Amino acid sequence: MPLLITFLAVVALLALIVFLKWHPFIALVLVAIGAGLGLGMTAEATIASVTSGVGGTLGDLALILGLGAALGGVVAETGAAQVITDKLLGRHRGSSVVWGLCLVGFLIGIPLFYSVAFVMMAPIIFATAKKTGLPLAMVAVASVASLSVTHGFLPPHPAPVLIAGTFGADLGKTLLYGLMLAVPSVVIAGPLFAQTLRGMPQTTGAAVLDEAETPTHLPSFTSSVLCALLPVLLLAGIAVLRSVSDVAAIVPWLLLVGDATVALLLGVIVAMVVLGRQTGQSVGHLMGRVGTQLAPMAAVLLIIAGGGAFKQVLVDSGTSTYIVTTLEGFNAHPLVIAWLIAAALRITLGSATVAAITAAGIVLPLASGGTVAPELLVLAVGAGSLTCSHVNDTGFWLFKEYFGLTVTQTLRSWTVMETVVSVIGLVGCLGLSLVV
Repeated sequence: MPLLITFLAVVALLALIVFLKWHPFIALVLVAIGAGLGLGMTAEATIASVTSGVGGTLGDLALILGLGAALGGVVAETGAAQVITDKLLGRHRGSSVVWGLCLVGFLIGIPLFYSVAFVMMAPIIFATAKKTGLPLAMVAVASVASLSVTHGFLPPHPAPVLIAGTFGADLGKTLLYGLMLAVPSVVIAGPLFAQTLRGMPQTTGAAVLDEAETPTHLPSFTSSVLCALLPVLLLAGIAVLRSVSDVAAIVPWLLLVGDATVALLLGVIVAMVVLGRQTGQSVGHLMGRVGTQLAPMAAVLLIIAGGGAFKQVLVDSGTSTYIVTTLEGFNAHPLVIAWLIAAALRITLGSATVAAITAAGIVLPLASGGTVAPELLVLAVGAGSLTCSHVNDTGFWLFKEYFGLTVTQTLRSWTVMETVVSVIGLVGCLGLSLVV
């Protein structure tokens, strides 16, 4: 019954949004409540689960997305996004530009949490799509595929690090094997898969970047890059310092700078001062535009919060535990079992990080069995946690709303891209198990 009810809830959600044209936020909250009651939760427990799902999701993302939208707006309105895009594209105007964006996404994605890296890439994605005329979904997939791969496969991201600790895996080997899997995953799920989206209609993204008037004086390329990537540089620098010394004991305030929210806040202020000065725009003028840049994020945040409510109901009702228990007795290769359990959790929970960490505890006996390298188990779980992102995943709604796509278009682009990464990861793990 839990499987059937979950399936019917997903079908109902798709029907409300795709066919009846309901707003996703209303549909998500309604389906979350209906699923909770259908799965045997009391009315009070269902409402509590919905509320905690909304609060937990917004607590993680609201500040990051808000500050990211403000930084993206400054980078766009001062012409910095145009400068970066012109330099990256050079004379290229065709689909070959997605390879450069894929590389940029990979470099940004290694040190940063997914949501932070996402908002850092957004203004460049918008500017590239506008300049080349390529579908926004095509450009976004080529860029975001790199972020998904680094998030699921590579330390120092939370899931790979925590899973490696659980399995007793060597982090250095995990990073090495992860990089070996990351290259084909990024290439196939990014630029190559993006080519299949060439015929997708052009869309208008949530960020108000197209409305910005290009200033008379453009900033320098160096200033544009440094201001756009300042949060990246701050977070990566603090991460390196933490790995070689006790930062808290030497310079306690550096830990504050190493927080994603503070890094983004500093990025917004520095960008306004530096880029505003180079383009003749005052900080007051740029601050006056923040409200316009934040307005579209309200709808995005509410929809993501609705996805978080649906996810929490599935967690609190015990649906994910039921599915995983069913899979535990499956007779197959240890890497396949680890992948399937993580995939089942991902499909039912939505969150890749939660799915990966939860799966790690379940498949721990496989790591102690000695039949397969623990580093490969880490990667198999990470790959499974990326499978088939759909309507209960906040990342699904983030991608959909940020790039102005329909549910069908998001399933065609984002969901397929995530699944391709996941399957390639599993195949790569099985291949490496033959020689490791």
